Amino acid sequence: MPHDHGHAHIDPDSGDRRVSIAIWANGLLTVAQIVGGILSGSLALIADALHNFSDMASLVIAFAARKIARRPADERMTFGYGRVEIVAALINYTTLILIGFYLIYEGGMRMIDPPEVQGWTVVILGGVALVVDTLTALLTYSMQKGSVNIRALFLHNLSDALASVAVIVGGSLIILYDMRWVDPAITIGIALYILYLAFTEIGGPIRTLMLGSPPDIDNEAVVEVMRNTEGVAEVHHVHLWQMQEHEAALDCHIVVTAEAWPRIEEIKSAIKKRLKEEFGIRHSSLEFEHEERAHDNADLYGHGSSGGREDIHVQGNADRA
Repeated sequence: MPHDHGHAHIDPDSGDRRVSIAIWANGLLTVAQIVGGILSGSLALIADALHNFSDMASLVIAFAARKIARRPADERMTFGYGRVEIVAALINYTTLILIGFYLIYEGGMRMIDPPEVQGWTVVILGGVALVVDTLTALLTYSMQKGSVNIRALFLHNLSDALASVAVIVGGSLIILYDMRWVDPAITIGIALYILYLAFTEIGGPIRTLMLGSPPDIDNEAVVEVMRNTEGVAEVHHVHLWQMQEHEAALDCHIVVTAEAWPRIEEIKSAIKKRLKEEFGIRHSSLEFEHEERAHDNADLYGHGSSGGREDIHVQGNADRA
């Protein structure tokens, strides 16, 4: 089936404005929580302030990645700069994992010796944090459907909003019942949820950076389409990967029969048309080999040979497209 993501497109400048608003909001929240933590003697608020500072850093990374990704290809980056958003997503997911483990550690230590906390200060600043985190999540919600970079950011802020709810609940229970153990218990629960989100999503960016094949494209179906093209005898040395998040690419060798060799251009056009229409693959590099001078024992994927070595030969009639 076609490689169609069906995501809504937002004007880049509008998206940038949303992210910049979120940066300022999280920056102000960080300052407010640090001041509130110092005045109330609450280490929990200062820790949450550091958490929100990491959110602001994530926003800055995502914002910079969006800007860089729109640069055109040049002599240094011939495929363009789109993959920087994948790198940004990986950084943000990694940050989420580190924060998750830190919160579990911190929560465990506080379960052993729950600290004295001024409940009202926690509830009030938790409410402010909830408003800011919800605003940031709403600003990035529609954008995250078409960008792994913004999705990482959205999940980051969604987890923060849930953490703010937990802080408010914990502060309320401290005020009403002096249940100081509730705060670290809720923190551990939120941390486990953060880790679940991060580990669930981080595989996508890693797969893309490892030049893995697109998960929504059936490799075998792609190979069969090329093999079943009239005049094609075999296909090998197939590479299928994502150049950018929504742009698949293919590189392979096509073995052409002796009778069809004069029709290479026609065969090439037929293959490229089907790749584009059926799989959404718009970038394909096809190298043609005459069946009498084709690689021996060539592997289907990669550039290896099933005989244990790469056969070296001169291919004078190859055509690169």
